[in-house]
Amino acid sequence: MRGKVLSYDDYTGSGLISGDDGVRYTFTRGGLMGGAREAFPGSTVDFEIANGTAANIYIIGGAPLNLSGDKNRIVAALLAFVLGGIGIHKFYLGKTTAGVLMLLGGTVGWITFGFVPALVYLIAFIEFIIYLLKTDGDFHRDYVAGNKSWF
Repeated sequence: MRGKVLSYDDYTGSGLISGDDGVRYTFTRGGLMGGAREAFPGSTVDFEIANGTAANIYIIGGAPLNLSGDKNRIVAALLAFVLGGIGIHKFYLGKTTAGVLMLLGGTVGWITFGFVPALVYLIAFIEFIIYLLKTDGDFHRDYVAGNKSWF
């Protein structure tokens, strides 16, 4: 049967598929086949039904990573490198509190004789490197779908 992934939590390894028959089926990471380790919401899948759950799940159409305004890791990395001292990459990722902290540290922080702005630029550079080294899936899980604001 075919269907679409509605949700997937990589930490618990479980998710929900909406089958073409209109029924929702739960699944676990163990049911993913073809070398897949996770399934993104919106992915088209082919699966079998076993005991009311989805099994032998093959991802046949990947979900676009830009679902509902998802963010691109390369854009975030470039923003961190170029404008990271004022936290623009944080605002891009929707992490407003972290963005405001970096903005204040990078601008008003100069009253600390450059210590706070230097720290802010160092954090931005470290995040630039981390964003580049992460896979698209890991970046999406940690910084877009997840609640991770720092490193």
